[in-house]
Amino acid sequence: MSVSVKDVEHIAKLARLRLTDDEKIEYTGQLNNILEYMEKLNELDTDNVSPLTHPMEKENVFREDIVKESLNRDKALKNAPKSNDEHFLVPRVIKGSGK
Repeated sequence: MSVSVKDVEHIAKLARLRLTDDEKIEYTGQLNNILEYMEKLNELDTDNVSPLTHPMEKENVFREDIVKESLNRDKALKNAPKSNDEHFLVPRVIKGSGK
């Protein structure tokens, strides 16, 4: 499979890119080199190779998930500049119909 200048023009149009004639020729060559390399990789026998989810096998490095009591509402709102005894009150940052 190979890519033509017309293919590059189509891809550029889809990506909303403006390319010069020199760039079209350059990218055509680069894409064809990539496809050539992929064809070479397709020649490899991978029948007895198991799929990987990650290139390096690692154990979970996260800490144990231990359930702890959360901060109660009163303590959380204690130092809030503004609250309504249930929620933090913050300035509106999104304009809208606002009720």
